[in-house]
Amino acid sequence: MKQSSVQVLADRKADMSTKYLMMRIKEIPKTGYAFGHQDATAYGMGWKNNGNDHRSDVHDVTGDFPGVYGFELGHLELGHTQNLDTVNFKLMGNLIKKAHKNGGIITLSWHPDNPVTLKSAWDPSPAVSEVLQGGALHPKYRSWLIKVADFMKSLKSDSGKPIPVVFRPYHEMNGSWFWWGHGNCTPEEFKRLWIETFEFLTINNNVHNLLYCYSTDAIKDEGEYLKFYPGDEHVDILGIDLYHKNSTEEYIQLLNNNLNILAKIAKKKKKPYAMTEGGLNMVTVDNWWTEVLDKNIADKGISWALFWRNAWPNHYYVPFKGQKSSPDFKKFQKLPNVLFLKKLKKIN
Repeated sequence: MKQSSVQVLADRKADMSTKYLMMRIKEIPKTGYAFGHQDATAYGMGWKNNGNDHRSDVHDVTGDFPGVYGFELGHLELGHTQNLDTVNFKLMGNLIKKAHKNGGIITLSWHPDNPVTLKSAWDPSPAVSEVLQGGALHPKYRSWLIKVADFMKSLKSDSGKPIPVVFRPYHEMNGSWFWWGHGNCTPEEFKRLWIETFEFLTINNNVHNLLYCYSTDAIKDEGEYLKFYPGDEHVDILGIDLYHKNSTEEYIQLLNNNLNILAKIAKKKKKPYAMTEGGLNMVTVDNWWTEVLDKNIADKGISWALFWRNAWPNHYYVPFKGQKSSPDFKKFQKLPNVLFLKKLKKIN
């Protein structure tokens, strides 16, 4: 048995497919890191998937698909048929099934609406204390979590086996822009929210196909990263979201500083780690993929780097056909350490 296969997961009753996914995730850094894209096969620049077509802007440019597929659960809790980015949940389930069948890794984020104000997740009005056990909105929030549980349990392969998923709830909690974020709840309240969510899914609802990923926004130091950390026994994977917002020089420094801190924490905790979100909006630097990104993350030991969605002409994070960073993106895809789907499939 490989050393990595004896990893004890947060969910002690995790099914075999989930244990196997964890083993794969731990093997990846021995070869390089996987490339991921949010909503890769749901829509792209000038197209939207309304059936089960398997297309992506990434494939249009490189002839290969991402190794990691990100999807979003926001509005599932409200019983809507579409998520907050207008992706139909039934279609999402089918796209997840297809990606898994092809050897891809699935990661799911969740931006639940503010349960107090019923505005979006980006309404920072305090709400965490209300949804915790004993809070006035605890029963309502549990009804939201049941919908999440049901969706997770509905993810099955052709043979009826559970499809394993990296679940990344309540992310960027060190920022103040979400209702579960810094300044809108105490670290203790956040930890309780995480643990109650974990226990409700695993114990009360028998959801056993999830790896739990804790991911912050950019940090200044180890203390900031761990301030809201709910404990090793409730987390499988460590993540961090790193966007290129200012100068290229600043981003290079941010990548190196933050990923070095993350690597140090992850090694102490013996957990795999990833860049769970990131990118440069509209990829305005021609050689960004090879010269800015890969040169500064290749040696950091991450399992994957996931780039945000291609939503509109002024909001996209990977190139599409004709976009100016496309030639560099093709070079990036051919690097031996960069694992798009074809190369990632070989890691098992």
